[in-house]
Amino acid sequence: MNLQIIHEVNGIQKDYVRNKIRDYNYMHFPDELKGRYQEVNLLLQDTEGNLCGGIIGEICWNWLEIHYLYVEQEYRKLGYGKKLMSEVEKIAKDKQCEFIKVDTLSFQALDFYKKDGYEVFGVIQNAGRHTHYYLKKNI
Repeated sequence: MNLQIIHEVNGIQKDYVRNKIRDYNYMHFPDELKGRYQEVNLLLQDTEGNLCGGIIGEICWNWLEIHYLYVEQEYRKLGYGKKLMSEVEKIAKDKQCEFIKVDTLSFQALDFYKKDGYEVFGVIQNAGRHTHYYLKKNI
């Protein structure tokens, strides 16, 4: 039998890979953490319903991971990012997560996360000619 690599995949195929790695991982985690997966999506919108930012992330076992945090330029430095982070931390605590992790590039929000108590635990130099930071906050 010869296997081939396919570059274009559909949702069912992506789910296959995702579910197979989750099944494998479940064999290695304690029972109380199994099945602890939940998407966390928070949106920031104005009174007319226009999207102005949000957080996209997930709870996975004993942590919450933020994949994306964005606030429109005109609303930055007004406390909305902090409000989103406070809400995501509340969700993490309610779901009994032990920490939150996030990554950011040097031109993005490193100081923002540090001010909120996140600590750098990993760094990759020359990521698109920038520095890529990995941060964690115990809760």
